Amino acid sequence: MATPALEINGLQAWYGESHVLHGVDMVVQPGEVVTLLGRNGAGRTTTLRAIMGLTGTRKGSIRVNGHETIGLPTHRIAHFGIGYCPEERGIFASLSAEENLLLPPPLKGSGAGMSVDEIYAMFPNLAERRNSQGTRLSGGEQQMLAVARILRTGARLLLLDEISEGLAPVIVQALARMITMLRAKGYTVVMVEQNFRFAAPLADRFYVMEHGRIVESFGAPELQAKMPVLNELLGV
Repeated sequence: MATPALEINGLQAWYGESHVLHGVDMVVQPGEVVTLLGRNGAGRTTTLRAIMGLTGTRKGSIRVNGHETIGLPTHRIAHFGIGYCPEERGIFASLSAEENLLLPPPLKGSGAGMSVDEIYAMFPNLAERRNSQGTRLSGGEQQMLAVARILRTGARLLLLDEISEGLAPVIVQALARMITMLRAKGYTVVMVEQNFRFAAPLADRFYVMEHGRIVESFGAPELQAKMPVLNELLGV
């Protein structure tokens, strides 16, 4: 059996005095697309942030490709080949789209990232807007740029937080095609998503969070059978 791309055991996390995660367990195999579902405040974004070392205190175990990372700072965790795309995107307004794209250095030891040409083939919109300032890009273009920037670094495990939120349907469809293409290239993706219709056809497996814990986990073939439970937990 292959070493999991991500293995979390008994993860607890705090923001200051606030205890947010209460023993999260999850496993993501290489090449899987896994979606983390739950209501706002369930702890999904905090789980992604905790993986990257961006919360306060963390306890438990987080193994990335077999390496324990719970005691490491964020910059060291990233070098295990993880790319995190936060909800706020972090595009530099004063730089052009291409300058934003070229900004992060490649991760040492993670293998070659996608070339600019490969990225422009995947995101034709960005090729057209390569000289546009970050502030002049639409929300959808900024979201594509935020993901594309990670792909250049060589990261193979992608943590994507609400990438479809507030975007036009045509852009959401483009992002869905992107995730399908990344899966075909062997990338591993963990998505936090509120948009169930976007996430459902893409994911191999689902985890459902409530009050800082995983309360359900199941594979894509079980999705229809689990819909009554999901309706109760999420109101989908």
